[in-house]
Amino acid sequence: MYKKILVPLDGSGFSECSLEHVKAIASGCRVPETILLRVVEPLSAETVSALAMAGDNLLYKVEQDSKAEARNYIVKIKNELANNGLEVEAVVVDGRAAEEILDYAKNNKVDLIVMTTHGKTGISRWFFGRVAQQVLQHSPVPILMIAPSGCRTST
Repeated sequence: MYKKILVPLDGSGFSECSLEHVKAIASGCRVPETILLRVVEPLSAETVSALAMAGDNLLYKVEQDSKAEARNYIVKIKNELANNGLEVEAVVVDGRAAEEILDYAKNNKVDLIVMTTHGKTGISRWFFGRVAQQVLQHSPVPILMIAPSGCRTST
């Protein structure tokens, strides 16, 4: 049924809550390709301004460190999933998270997106996080939203 699963990760423990579900679906459905996507969002205008004023190429260094951290993180997760017998690709892109997730899904013939309801921002007063809400509203493919156990409220 599924040939390509997209798994957006932001480096947080919340976003990694989707990985057990990804393992089960990918192995159980014999999915030939799983893509881990890490989006490096642009720095805020205030941060860019402060770093530029600090001089000494500090802005460039911070941007490069951020990209290197993202690559290292996604490769680590890729290796963990590959050790479980999954075919995994690791992709890092620059941009706004929701836009990049949606563009990647559309342009790469993704069959399913598996992501958590919350990422780095954690629990907010809204049920879904900002990125998850945007992806849910505009996705060209089915989405499996995972609510991390730490995000659930007792009734």
